[in-house]
Amino acid sequence: MATVLQGIELADRISLEPAPELEVQGFAEDTLVRDALLAIGVTARVEIEKQIPVAVGLGGGSSDAAAALRLANDTLPDPLPPERLHTIAADLGADVPFFLVEGPRLGEGDGSVLSPVYLPQDYSVVLVLPEGAEKRSTAVVYEAFAGADGFQQRRAQLNEALAARDLAALPSNDLASSPLADELRALGAFRADVTGAGPAVYGLFEERAQAEAAREAVASRGRTWLTAPAWYG
Repeated sequence: MATVLQGIELADRISLEPAPELEVQGFAEDTLVRDALLAIGVTARVEIEKQIPVAVGLGGGSSDAAAALRLANDTLPDPLPPERLHTIAADLGADVPFFLVEGPRLGEGDGSVLSPVYLPQDYSVVLVLPEGAEKRSTAVVYEAFAGADGFQQRRAQLNEALAARDLAALPSNDLASSPLADELRALGAFRADVTGAGPAVYGLFEERAQAEAAREAVASRGRTWLTAPAWYG
């Protein structure tokens, strides 16, 4: 696979302090943060304040796991090097390593092989989680797409768009689609698509006022957020 990964300002809050036993509070459904601490060998009390909706293709659980890894690593007398953290993160999930690095990245292989890309960051993002939408298993989504033709042509298109730093020219998401993307484009988004395996949809707008108007226009369709690119690391 080849995918472009971009951080946004919508984020959870994670706090961690050493404790005799491993304890994760604030999000009863968590498994990734717990697994991250077990993998790094740290017992701590972790508090998760969720802002990112769960299982919608926005990497909420993966970003939480990466944050927990970084915080836990800082408590070690001999912190692990970035290469070792990357390996642990990749074992937790293919997109977890992205949240340990800085800036947008091209993810290849299973998505955990990362290389820097240089893309515009001066735009606003409207996110829409359609009412009643349910996320299909990521494994099922990938299985349905396995064996599809045209990868080399799509990859060439991706390379050209990255070289030109043209977000609008990036290939569309092969894994999922939504009519909401068409609506966001009609409202002025220069790019709109499903994020990850869905079901969340994003629209990119050059002007914040335009993004605010578009968010208001689709507010009846589900939960919405207005956010912007973020440079992690």
